[in-house]
Amino acid sequence: MTAVLPVRRLGAALELPPEVGTASATTIRRAGLARRLLAGTTRWFVRGLVVVAALAFAVLAVGPHVLGYRTMTMLTGSMSPQIDPGDVVISTPLDVQDVTEGMVISYHIPIDDHRVVTHRVVSVQHGADGAVTVQTKGDANTAVDPWQATLQGQTAYQVRAVIPELGHVIEALRTRIVSKALIYGAPALLAGWLILAIWRPAEDDEDEQDTEDAA
Repeated sequence: MTAVLPVRRLGAALELPPEVGTASATTIRRAGLARRLLAGTTRWFVRGLVVVAALAFAVLAVGPHVLGYRTMTMLTGSMSPQIDPGDVVISTPLDVQDVTEGMVISYHIPIDDHRVVTHRVVSVQHGADGAVTVQTKGDANTAVDPWQATLQGQTAYQVRAVIPELGHVIEALRTRIVSKALIYGAPALLAGWLILAIWRPAEDDEDEQDTEDAA
């Protein structure tokens, strides 16, 4: 009985066995990188929220008392597209004698509930007693406002800046569900962030040690 043996062609390379530990080391490195990316993204997201909250608090609560300006949320579209509903306007004081046509001012209307409106001045009248009477119009309205308003006191407020959509954020924060979530959730989020900050260096060291051992 004749046995046939396989003949290896000259110059053919033998298949090398898989390198031990290569796949596991790569997997560990990728997992460590993913954890670091997730931790970094979460950290910067929380920092961004803190910065935005601090800026909003400074603009809405501290600034008016320190710098003397006023803030107001636009409720209607009478000044669109320059000021849309939900935008917050920042108005600075000026002498009533300096009010001129073309300015956008915030003032109390002389009728109904005497609410504050923000409209553009279309005419100004100076009385002999120093009183300043204005007529205004919303940019999106087809007609001028049906009243003439005598500005009270010596100070008027001219719109200087507009913060888009901030009024919607303020309104959302005032809802019962969101306010409770902030009261109870913000401390928990801060505590979790601090815990991650404490334990993160140790976890990174362990990941590097595991990678070295696997290699």
